[in-house]
Amino acid sequence: MSFVELQTPPLPYYWESGCSEFRAGDRHPNRRNFGLFDLIVVAEGELFIGENGQEWSLGKGDTLLLLPDGEHYSVKPCEQHTVFYWVHFEHLIWQSHAKEGASAQSFLNPHLIRIPKHIALNDPGNAFKLMSQLLNLTVGDSFWEEQSLLARLLSLLENESLNKTITPATRLAEKAAFYLQQNFQKDITNELLAEELHFHPNYIVRCMKKRYGMTPSHYLLEFRLDRAKKLLVSSEWSIERIAEEVGFRYAPYFTACFKRREGISPLRYRKSVQQ
Repeated sequence: MSFVELQTPPLPYYWESGCSEFRAGDRHPNRRNFGLFDLIVVAEGELFIGENGQEWSLGKGDTLLLLPDGEHYSVKPCEQHTVFYWVHFEHLIWQSHAKEGASAQSFLNPHLIRIPKHIALNDPGNAFKLMSQLLNLTVGDSFWEEQSLLARLLSLLENESLNKTITPATRLAEKAAFYLQQNFQKDITNELLAEELHFHPNYIVRCMKKRYGMTPSHYLLEFRLDRAKKLLVSSEWSIERIAEEVGFRYAPYFTACFKRREGISPLRYRKSVQQ
């Protein structure tokens, strides 16, 4: 399953929505560089649509997220009466991942919304209900309701995709990641992680590498460095105190790790963002 990652803040911004009815022979409009995300939710019939060389046949309960900078087009006319909801929204910082998963760094970022490019909803009625609520709002007096309903719709799609893709190995990797995030100030070894999660350390390492593209120790290091970056910006603490706060025993080792990843020392990083 491919995903579109939306970096927040800011949150996605609602523009408009509608419900379209096509007769047999009608086509979805062709667009290039539309400038907005176009989320389609099919309620009845079948819609044939393509984007940037990839094609889909969308049936009842299928959703498709078309990109603002892509080219989408009708693959062929509808063969039956077709009804679909659509919602246009804007978001400034996003990435599209053609394959399941994402960059390892993105999993360390709690401010991401991961929307499936295409998914068949298990219970499309909930999505239909949200879309109907959007369409029934009074124009001009419903700004916050529109934004709230869009957020609920995107959350529904994100949760559906997680339920479809999660496996026991993925669940273990996420438990390991959660433990590392909650205990990042401690000295955590693979053996300690295995004892806490009741799995062999080698199996945990394999699950983490498959889910996040990194071992538990690498994940822990990246998480600590991300925490350190935030403290360098938001506090006036010394480098030594920040190193200790995020779980490094020795400040020189922290500085070396930080410079290896960021290309500059922690002190220079702090000065660069405060200018």
